[in-house]
Amino acid sequence: MADPTGFLRIPKVEAAKRPVDERVGDWREVYERQDPHERAGEVSQQARRCMDCGIPFCHSGSAGCPLGNLIPEWNDLVRRGRWDAASDRLHATNNFPEFTGRLCPAPCEAACVLSISEGHTGGAVTIKRIEQSIVDQAWMDGTIEPQPAAISTGKGVAVVGSGPAGLAAAQQLTRAGHHVTVYERDDRIGGLLRYGIPEYKLEKSGLDQRLAQMRAEGTRFVTDCEVGVDLSVERLRSQHDAVVLAVGALRSRDNPVEGRELDGVHFAMEHLVPANRECEGDGPSPISAAGKHVVIIGGGDTGADCLGTAHRQGAASVTQLDYNAEPPGQRDESRSPWPTWPLVLRTSPAHAEGGARHYEVAVQRFVGDDKGRLVSIVIAEVKVERDADGRRSITPVGAEIELPCELALLAIGFDGVEHMALLDELGLRLNGRGALSCGSDWQTDAPGVFVCGDAHRGASLIVWAIAEGRSAAHAVDAYLMGESDLPAPVKPGALPLAAV
Repeated sequence: MADPTGFLRIPKVEAAKRPVDERVGDWREVYERQDPHERAGEVSQQARRCMDCGIPFCHSGSAGCPLGNLIPEWNDLVRRGRWDAASDRLHATNNFPEFTGRLCPAPCEAACVLSISEGHTGGAVTIKRIEQSIVDQAWMDGTIEPQPAAISTGKGVAVVGSGPAGLAAAQQLTRAGHHVTVYERDDRIGGLLRYGIPEYKLEKSGLDQRLAQMRAEGTRFVTDCEVGVDLSVERLRSQHDAVVLAVGALRSRDNPVEGRELDGVHFAMEHLVPANRECEGDGPSPISAAGKHVVIIGGGDTGADCLGTAHRQGAASVTQLDYNAEPPGQRDESRSPWPTWPLVLRTSPAHAEGGARHYEVAVQRFVGDDKGRLVSIVIAEVKVERDADGRRSITPVGAEIELPCELALLAIGFDGVEHMALLDELGLRLNGRGALSCGSDWQTDAPGVFVCGDAHRGASLIVWAIAEGRSAAHAVDAYLMGESDLPAPVKPGALPLAAV
């Protein structure tokens, strides 16, 4: 039973962030490191705000958490100081709460009953903060341990890709007793968790800690191996009884305007990956914002990651462009009614660190010098319209403005799965969304080959990646053994009520 009046007595308190001047000078996490006892007391109080609501929309897959996290249960356990039990309930539905607690935009909080009338209730329960505190406390207390399978099935499964979907599928299948090998084309395991997410959002020591658990459980990892190039699909399939494709959707969307070929115009991932490699100790990034005027094209999370990275690299200035209108400060019930994801202005810690944001503008052309180097960018006010089929048109409506720019970063989304030899050898083709289709059992048109995560649904949230990885693991286990006791939180066609 929750505390039904806690939200009336206890004000909402977010986690404290380090001062801007301090945090932009290093790559450590932006949040203050609290004394464990102080944090436990404060978070326990925040958990008391979780009311005894009749229907907990926070863990509804259609509007809240697709993992089905048992949020009211572990909130109540934290309220009562039962941190070990809270960790058990948290891990019952989520393999990697230390990742989601830091990286998920929290549709659970948007769906919280307390978010209906923020002026009277103080706003949603701080679910992400509580989740992160539970798992951090569990690691500190040593209660998270390897869970090796008691019995081996003798079946082998290959997981291609080591992002959150692939890792979730691998851990579930290893714990079910299968011999699982994860193949990663990069030199380190983690996919976007390793090289896409900046260190200040996810310190990689936390990723390494979880990977050590998986190794102790029996999952095998192979790096520097691109299936279809370094290892043939024929050999892969001969060595394994099933294959899970978790290759992501990393084909960056381009903006082929005049001057796109200039030195200094890059995709966002071309900036973020080497920055993360530098944090790993691989040497200076070849694409640095140091001393440069930086313009980021795109107003989403990837753009915000570039913004925070540019700050830490010492950019002279940073400007972020978005062709959409500036969102309202509060939920518009006519456009995004509760409990769906609200279309509101979002400010990340990176935005609080500096830089300018411009809305309803778009790039008209990039301008270079006589050596082919980017020196400025020309933008104009635009009007965005959609036709009856949803096709978007962007029309300039204002005068052109030229901004100084030596580094332009395209953070305008992803078009889907990259074209790769692996898919050709399997005889698989991308669908109209640039993703891989599957049946109700997560199996592709290639028998014994399954798909999950962004490779299946397109670029999406980490919670959806983990949910699909867990569900695909259930399908693979059933395929190999005839039935499965593994959980399957979502179906292949599952979609949120509102795009997140």
